[in-house]
Amino acid sequence: MLDLIIVGGSAAGTAAAVYSARRKLNFKVVAADLGGEVAKSGEVENYPGINHITGVELSKKFNEQLEYNNVDVEVGVFVESITQIDGGFSVIGKYGSEEKTYEAKAVIVATGAEPRKLGVPGEEEFNHKGVTYCTVCDGPLFRGKTTVTIGTGNSALESALMMAEIADKHYVIAKHPEFRGEQVLIDKVKEHKNIEVIYEGLTNKIEGDGLVGKVTYEKDGMDHSIDVQGVMVHIGMIPNSSFIDIAEKTPKGNIIVDRMCATSVPGLYAAGDVTDVPYWQIGIAAGMGITAALSAISYLNTLAE
Repeated sequence: MLDLIIVGGSAAGTAAAVYSARRKLNFKVVAADLGGEVAKSGEVENYPGINHITGVELSKKFNEQLEYNNVDVEVGVFVESITQIDGGFSVIGKYGSEEKTYEAKAVIVATGAEPRKLGVPGEEEFNHKGVTYCTVCDGPLFRGKTTVTIGTGNSALESALMMAEIADKHYVIAKHPEFRGEQVLIDKVKEHKNIEVIYEGLTNKIEGDGLVGKVTYEKDGMDHSIDVQGVMVHIGMIPNSSFIDIAEKTPKGNIIVDRMCATSVPGLYAAGDVTDVPYWQIGIAAGMGITAALSAISYLNTLAE
């Protein structure tokens, strides 16, 4: 039985792993991928100690640090359940068609979150055919096209700024009367000549012929439409926590933790965007990963006494 299993390989998981490695724990990181949503972030200018970096570059640095600390990482494992067993926990996942089972005295869940979908007609039909939830990944495919970002937060603002430099024309459909992100990003979007913002617009349909061709939205009680070839959806995230049911969660599925990143189950910790933390930031996730690791170490010490 391992001392610790860390589920997730992005900011929170990496930070937890580094601290666990330095304490010489017998542990393993299992993750669907390395980088998570960090790798899909655009320009990162608010991470402590780094003035400017892309999400892809920051994710690469995280991975390099895991290698530097000789962390045992298994990538491509999709965890399906965590259960309590005598002396700890059983973590069961899938690697392709192969079932993987791990046992540890303590577990840190750092699985992050995934993009929330609009739930409108045409969204599923045109997924990967003009609809994307990752502007960093797919934005360059729409060079010289007309595109739209849907959303009001930081990720939507970053998407708009990126597409404004790639697309021939870029729109933003924001359902609120104002953006809800960092002021520096809001100012940049408002000042950019290639961005047109549609406030208080509610997207209700995506249409096209094989590929995206039009987005329809409601504003002031009337339907309007814009001709676009690319739709970037950035309306929030859903926590990746459906595989765990032994810990208390919010109605939205966020794992409830205390200030020590402890869940309602002794020995089970959670960190980052999968939790009920009010702010989803890379720096916060990393800090929570450190807290979770130190808390797990303290817990393991009590077992050894």
